[in-house]
Amino acid sequence: MVPTPTILVVDDEEKMISVIQNYLEQEGFKVLTALNGQEALNKVRTFSDIDLILLDWMMPGLSGIDVCKQVRQTSEIPIIFLTAKSEEFDKLKGLEIGADDYITKPFSMRELVARIRVILRRIQKNQSTQPEESNKDLFVRGNITIDYAKRYVEVRGKAVSLTKTEFKLLTILIQRPGQVFSRLQLLEMVFGEEYAGYERSIDTHISNLRKKIDEDPSNPDYIQTVFGVGYKFGELV
Repeated sequence: MVPTPTILVVDDEEKMISVIQNYLEQEGFKVLTALNGQEALNKVRTFSDIDLILLDWMMPGLSGIDVCKQVRQTSEIPIIFLTAKSEEFDKLKGLEIGADDYITKPFSMRELVARIRVILRRIQKNQSTQPEESNKDLFVRGNITIDYAKRYVEVRGKAVSLTKTEFKLLTILIQRPGQVFSRLQLLEMVFGEEYAGYERSIDTHISNLRKKIDEDPSNPDYIQTVFGVGYKFGELV
C-alpha cells in the first residue's frame, strides 16, 4: 500500500494556509503547516516523512529563500515556491537556490495539486528505476571518485558535499569527457523539459560545482566552458 504523501505548507497568511490545507486533505494528502520560516525549519527537523514543501517566497523574518537554502544544506525534499513574483529573475533565482518548481499567485488549486503530483511521480520514478550511472557503484576519473549508491563524492582524497543538482551535473559530464553539452541539454537532463527557457540557471549551478571540485575555479581543469555553446568535462583529466 502506497503511504499517504505528507505536504508541509508554509505561508504567513493563515487564510491561505487554511484554503490550501483543506483542498489538499480533500485530495488525499496529509498536511503539516507553518506560519513562518523558523517554524518550517523546525517541522523539517522534527518530521522525517515530509514528501514536499509548499513554501511562500515572501515572509517576514526568515524568507522563503532563506528557508530553501537552509533545507538544501541537509535535505533534498522537493520544494515548490508560492510567489507573487513573476519576473524571470525571480523564477531563475528560485531554481538556482534549489527549488523544484514555483507557482505564481493567484493560482488555481487544481493547478497546484497537478504540480505536486508531477513532482511526486518524478521522485517515485527516480527511486524505482536504476539510473545509468548506478551500473557501477564506484566511478573514478582523475582525482574524483563517485560512489553512486551512497551519492558520495571525493575530490583529491577529501569528501565534497554536493546538492542534488550539482551531483547530477557532475555525473552527466564526467562520464562523457570532451563531449560538449549545451545549457538547454543540461537543463532538460537535470530538471526536465518544463524548465526549457531558463538555461541561465545552469551557469549558477556549474559555478557552484566548480568551487567545490576545482582547485582554481577561474581556470578549471574539470568542468570547462565552451564559449557560445555550453560545457564539457576536461578530456585530459
